[in-house]
Amino acid sequence: MSEALLEHATETIKVGSKSFAAAAKLFDPATRRSVLMLYAWCRHCDDVVDGQELGFGVAAASHDPHGELEQLYEQTRRAYAGEKMLDPAFGAFQEVALRHAIAQRYAFDHLAGFGMDVAEERYETIEDTLRYCYHVAGVVGLMMASIMGAKDDKVLDRACDLGLAFQLTNIARDIIDDAGVKRCYLPAQWLREAGIPADQVALPRHRVALTKIAARLLDYAEPYYASSLNGIGALPLRSAWAIATARNVYREIGIKIKARGPRAWDERVGTSRATKLILLAKGGVEALLSRVRRVKPRPGGLWQRPATAAGAHPHAAPATGA
Repeated sequence: MSEALLEHATETIKVGSKSFAAAAKLFDPATRRSVLMLYAWCRHCDDVVDGQELGFGVAAASHDPHGELEQLYEQTRRAYAGEKMLDPAFGAFQEVALRHAIAQRYAFDHLAGFGMDVAEERYETIEDTLRYCYHVAGVVGLMMASIMGAKDDKVLDRACDLGLAFQLTNIARDIIDDAGVKRCYLPAQWLREAGIPADQVALPRHRVALTKIAARLLDYAEPYYASSLNGIGALPLRSAWAIATARNVYREIGIKIKARGPRAWDERVGTSRATKLILLAKGGVEALLSRVRRVKPRPGGLWQRPATAAGAHPHAAPATGA
């Protein structure tokens, strides 16, 4: 069962995220296993809510996202309670969550991000967009950091910052695709300032104005990318190398989006194998330098992840000995 879970997780990340799959190879075997399994669970939950498989396909007319989301909450509660998991993705998640003591709050905060899609929430300000980014990506950074042994809140803040930067980049890259399924994560304020009606984001006549919004979003991600680099020194060296490489690859995607201008959405932006190798080498240097570099204070004005609640998360299972 254990090797089957690992194989399932490995295939999932190969299809779901080529950018992160390349960086994940740099982790030591034990960490890579846990990271892959966590990714498989995140991908599975996303697909279940959307009625897709590995991000592809169209949901059937009978698809019930509200019901599916509630099932995910229930399965997650059962996983933390130590019950036997039949679904490979939840078997993978249970192994990782219990082994690394990943806070239940993080898992349920992540599911809440899918709930924001189900509720078809709209985002008025950049702070609203960042709140969404926290749920779907920032909290994944927190779970990944937990796998790598990070406990200090200052380090966790940097991990969350990287997740926010990743998601801001994803939003910029996927604006047109998201509009095709009637989703928009861009701040409504920004759209009004640019003269783009929210239901016309994908129209070609708005492409030049949309390019400026995407560039603005990517510029907004830069302080979070910078902050995250100051956190890798607290990670084991190979983990620092993997995370620095992933950071560089995602940031490069943003750079390419800005360089392409109105043609940014003609085809999906990615990085070539040669570019990935260069960024891998750069990540290695950054990881080594992080051993001796003085850590700068986290910049003021960055969006702050929610403080750890004193009480139980509303979806959390009762405490057990698991």
